[in-house]
Amino acid sequence: MKLPKELLNGFIIFIGIGLYFLLMETLGLADLYYLRLVNVLFVFYGTQKTLKSNFAEGKTILVSNAVSALITSLTGIFLSIIGLIIYSYSKGGDAYVSSLSKTFLFGGDPSVMTYSISLLFEGIVSAVIVTFMLMLYWDTRYASDKHQN
Repeated sequence: MKLPKELLNGFIIFIGIGLYFLLMETLGLADLYYLRLVNVLFVFYGTQKTLKSNFAEGKTILVSNAVSALITSLTGIFLSIIGLIIYSYSKGGDAYVSSLSKTFLFGGDPSVMTYSISLLFEGIVSAVIVTFMLMLYWDTRYASDKHQN
């Protein structure tokens, strides 16, 4: 049984973000919120890989490729949040989350779930932005009404 490329590339995003997070944790840099911006590079990579594969397979309909790209990036985001929740509880739950970045969406003293929901919102927004950016890049390569004579 072959996994769909959206799930496979979403899993690649998850692995990239997870390994990056573990590296930052090992180096003692997990509390620096601005280093989370690097996560978007993994989302770009996995989503670009899906779109490149679609184009190579001759799938050139803009809307279906946008959906495919969004599924890829959201898969990576959801898996990463689930991984963060599991990892946070294995490291002490709310006490561990308190040691992470203090700057996040809800402010205050977060619980594991509050922190995870905040990151989920950030992740969904980044997934949508990455998808739109890559679709603008790939737009001229896909057949649509505006590109036909």
